[in-house]
Amino acid sequence: MELAKITTKGQITLPISIRRELNLKDGDKVAFIEKDGNYILINPVSLAIDKARKDFEGEAERLGLKDEEDVAKMVKELRREKKSK
Repeated sequence: MELAKITTKGQITLPISIRRELNLKDGDKVAFIEKDGNYILINPVSLAIDKARKDFEGEAERLGLKDEEDVAKMVKELRREKKSK
């Protein structure tokens, strides 16, 4: 467990170990999520990736994509279609 002190302006400094774990750099934003009365600090980029992963869940199977080669073929086909328009 890491602790951080709150300044009179309501600011905190995240311990370096947490910044490294969350891959946070200067200027990055963090998100606070409430869960069961507790707040969890996360990197919002991770949250966006998780949401995208959930949104696309099952799409590969639906489209009949079994491996990276299938994806590459689909991309080439879509590019050809776009060029022909």
